[in-house]
Amino acid sequence: MNVLAFDTCLGAVSAAVRRRGPDGDVLREAFELRSAGHAERLLPMIAQVLQGAGLEFADLDRIAVTLGPGGFTGVRVGIAAARALALATGKPVVGTTSLAVMAHRAKELLGGAAAGRRLVVAVDAHRGALYVQSFGPGAAEVGPALLLTPQEAAQWVGRDAAIMVGSAAVGLAALVEAAGGAAEHRLPDLQPHARSLASLAPGLTPGAPVKPLYLRAPDVKPQDAATLVRARP
Repeated sequence: MNVLAFDTCLGAVSAAVRRRGPDGDVLREAFELRSAGHAERLLPMIAQVLQGAGLEFADLDRIAVTLGPGGFTGVRVGIAAARALALATGKPVVGTTSLAVMAHRAKELLGGAAAGRRLVVAVDAHRGALYVQSFGPGAAEVGPALLLTPQEAAQWVGRDAAIMVGSAAVGLAALVEAAGGAAEHRLPDLQPHARSLASLAPGLTPGAPVKPLYLRAPDVKPQDAATLVRARP
């Protein structure tokens, strides 16, 4: 299966192509840490990895995108790009959470250290909240992505031994340990990576049009019953 995958949800932008070949899959990838400007970098990155893999859009079997959670702008950029490419090419789109992609990458980086252990991805969502999701062996999702306060997240983790990864892993592990649980924190700089999404994509099921997973209301809301005062002539 020829897959184009990309992510713009958190503190990086990445794109990857996994192309089937006679001697096994060929991977081309691009990754850049970035706190802003995801939209400006995404399309050039997609063009770069497609060219590196020697593929055109017509050669793809599916497109994969991270659905969130993450920053509102970043999530919107990825979803909009996936929808536009699907409309232009007729290719099916699949998606999964940014945290699931991080879990897959963590399993890859940790190797045997994560074998058979519960993995919790914990990301700082700002404003006193965390994005969290739990994964079992093989990075299989145990439950959905959640938005919790640090205290709620510690209760949610409980006392079962777990490895925690992501930008909020250190603080969450400390709260779990203070409550009598067992927690190990690793990979505090972990970000979603499109190469992991490209690996997950063949196992995802295309369905309804992909939708963003925000988990929280936007910071800016339209005013209710607001009117503009017009100047009299």
